[in-house]
Amino acid sequence: MPKSTITANDALNAFLRGVDPGWRSGTTRYISLHTAAPGIGGDQSTNEASYGSYARVAVTASSGFSAASSGVSSNTGLLQFPKCTSGTNTITHLSIGTALTGGGQIIYSGALSDSLAVALNIKPQIDPGDLVISEA
Repeated sequence: MPKSTITANDALNAFLRGVDPGWRSGTTRYISLHTAAPGIGGDQSTNEASYGSYARVAVTASSGFSAASSGVSSNTGLLQFPKCTSGTNTITHLSIGTALTGGGQIIYSGALSDSLAVALNIKPQIDPGDLVISEA
């Protein structure tokens, strides 16, 4: 999963200059769904899902992802988005970001292996271990 340009800059500044990004101390990350790639210059609201009742899913940073091993981490619990109450979306991407709503900074973003058609009464979810983030 690639980082946004802002997050890549944050990582370089942290690793090379010892400058912590403001979001690192946050205890929560927010998973957002997208109908197209938000792009490396986008934010969490770029191409974000808009079906009725959609909301980002909050994940506790310290326990919501496995400890990295061999450059890989994954979600530790079920990530369940609200059930669609109206409208439709075809979900093709997701992001891990810094904000519950609005234009939060994307930490990681990537394409789904298969798109997901969301319509009335569909409840998107990601099973434990299925959201894999790799630096390898």
